[in-house]
Amino acid sequence: MNAPAQVGTTPDRTDASSAPPRGGAGSQRTPRSRRHSSDKPRRNVLVTVLMLCALAYFLLPLYWVAIASTKSNADLFSTFGLWFADSNSFVENVKAVFTTQDGVFALWMRNSVVYSVVSAVGAALLATAAGYAFAKYRFPGGDALFSVVLGAVMIPMTALAIPTYLLFANANLTNTPWAIILPSLVSPFGVYLMRVYAAGAVDDTLIEAGRVDGAGELRILFQVSARLLVPGLVTVLLFQLVATWNNYFLPLIMLNSPELYPLTVGLAQWQGAAAGGSGSSPLFSSVITGSFISIIPLVVAFLFLQRYWQSGLATGGVKG
Repeated sequence: MNAPAQVGTTPDRTDASSAPPRGGAGSQRTPRSRRHSSDKPRRNVLVTVLMLCALAYFLLPLYWVAIASTKSNADLFSTFGLWFADSNSFVENVKAVFTTQDGVFALWMRNSVVYSVVSAVGAALLATAAGYAFAKYRFPGGDALFSVVLGAVMIPMTALAIPTYLLFANANLTNTPWAIILPSLVSPFGVYLMRVYAAGAVDDTLIEAGRVDGAGELRILFQVSARLLVPGLVTVLLFQLVATWNNYFLPLIMLNSPELYPLTVGLAQWQGAAAGGSGSSPLFSSVITGSFISIIPLVVAFLFLQRYWQSGLATGGVKG
């Protein structure tokens, strides 16, 4: 009785041994894997080429301004634009920038720094407080107000320039620094960004623990939540700093006195004078050199604030 049982099981073992190994299916997938692996370098090359094109698109104007700021007025029109001239006139151009019209360029730069720093700090603080409130508190009409904020993000600032001018004219605030600072304190995109960031960065258990310990809402905000919101706050500050520094249309319609102009409007006035040929000497080299100098504070601000930005993000990543 045992022999037939053994004979019956033998073919099963034989079939199992003669069956094709599982590697056969894998061998059928090998061409696909090779095709995918061969496509991956092509995709990497395409992405690299696109990134290099984007890098050239952003850096080429900066490179041209840096090269052109070393040329005299004659060399600007007689030499290749993307390379240096035989003589370097950068020092002379810088001296001309700070001495033209009794050194008004330094006054314009001071105005730009004041407008940008005050507006950026104020807008960052207001956006942080508003975004934190929208993210962590439930109150009647909160969703409707946040929808209004989202709608305000889609409205271009040029569409609000004329109504803003009429309001400030009725308040006798035109041709004053407040005409630039007060409108720049409002940042709907900053409120939206901080609302999204606060919702993920500040845990509700931290707020509840602070309330259990007897801390008020303001103390929780400034001593507990504020440290976690620093990366988002710095982001809004940088965005608003750049936006106010580069703002041209608002100062153009709000200001009449040259001593209140920021760099954008002042350099545009010089450009108009150079294009019109007025004055005893051309101002093209002064306009280009002044534009190059106006970039330096923004670069310094990004380099200085980048470490706070990255350290805050790293802290949040380690905690998460």
